[in-house]
Amino acid sequence: MIIGALTLEFRLHGNRSLKGKRSVAQSLKQKLRNTFNVAVAEIDAMDIHDKLVLGIVTTANETRKVESRLAKALAMIESISAAELIHCNTEIFSDSS
Repeated sequence: MIIGALTLEFRLHGNRSLKGKRSVAQSLKQKLRNTFNVAVAEIDAMDIHDKLVLGIVTTANETRKVESRLAKALAMIESISAAELIHCNTEIFSDSS
């Protein structure tokens, strides 16, 4: 089994409330879940109004499939999000047993 994790950090310019941040987060999370069938959660900076950190996880039986799904998810986020993506990190884990 191959597990892929993508961490995305956004700067939310002009956001002044946690309610506004949650609205952005919920929209992105729902679009990712519906389009790519991945698990998505806000994983850090939960009390900071202008910073959003999302973790995206997927599994498959081939590394190529995991990498492709995460790359497509990242491309979609970059194209639809008004928030500035300031950092992203991809990790692939393999169960060698």
